[in-house]
Amino acid sequence: MTRLIFAALLTLIAFAANSVLNRMAVAGGHISVGDFAIWRVAAGAVTLLGLSVILRGRTFLTIARANPKMRLAGGFCLATYMLGFSLAYLKLDAGLGTLLLFGAVQLTMFSGSLLLGEGVSPRRLGGAAVALAGLVWLLLPEGQITLPLDAVTAIAVAGLGWGGYSLLGRKARDPIPETAVNFWIAFGLCALALFLFPLPEGQTADATGRGLAILSGAVTSGMGYALWYTILPHLGAARAGLAQLSVPPLAILGGVLLLDEVLTLHLIAASLVVIGGVAYGLTGAHKAP
Repeated sequence: MTRLIFAALLTLIAFAANSVLNRMAVAGGHISVGDFAIWRVAAGAVTLLGLSVILRGRTFLTIARANPKMRLAGGFCLATYMLGFSLAYLKLDAGLGTLLLFGAVQLTMFSGSLLLGEGVSPRRLGGAAVALAGLVWLLLPEGQITLPLDAVTAIAVAGLGWGGYSLLGRKARDPIPETAVNFWIAFGLCALALFLFPLPEGQTADATGRGLAILSGAVTSGMGYALWYTILPHLGAARAGLAQLSVPPLAILGGVLLLDEVLTLHLIAASLVVIGGVAYGLTGAHKAP
């Protein structure tokens, strides 16, 4: 159990790091949103392919050919997330986008849990409600917020894609090669989509922007997602969805430490509400759903 908790925490930190790296690269003027997405998924694909060949050798091809429908579904969901994420952050603030993203993920995971017959306990529903309330307090503190419909739609689609990808991961048997195949399929789909429907031109990619995108793709995405697929079979859909609600506070903490963003009492209090809701929902049940 201790190893599972540590692996889950490491994975959630990786998810939060993706948001921070994206902000450093794109908001810092080092790379465009579309270029960041394609470098990110390409780096993940290459890294995971190398690990798969080293760790699995020829059996990688056997794994890649096994269950092609599942691999295609995984690649499609991953590409949907990557592209939706990129499109949404053209117009959405990073914090608000994170709230909407993981709100959509939460709904997808809980719906999947019910459809798959896992069931959701009242304690987990209560914990999710508290955590979502904390997110609203955290990211919508004051003033009138304008939500562009196209950006909201894109982030909602990204949340559905990531939620679907996580649900598929419940059946993962060999996470590294399976994630590698997913990334290569996603790379092809992302490249095709960006070729047919190019994003508005932005910054010219420099070495820093490409480096941050590669770091995001190879480490916090590629290895992070492989680790996520490793622990998903032990979590269940409801607990996996609930745990991911801790990502926005972690992303804000990363912004404070690495991007010199301001830490306020409001941020601290709201983050504690989110973490408290997650902790309440994840504890108290003695067996997986």
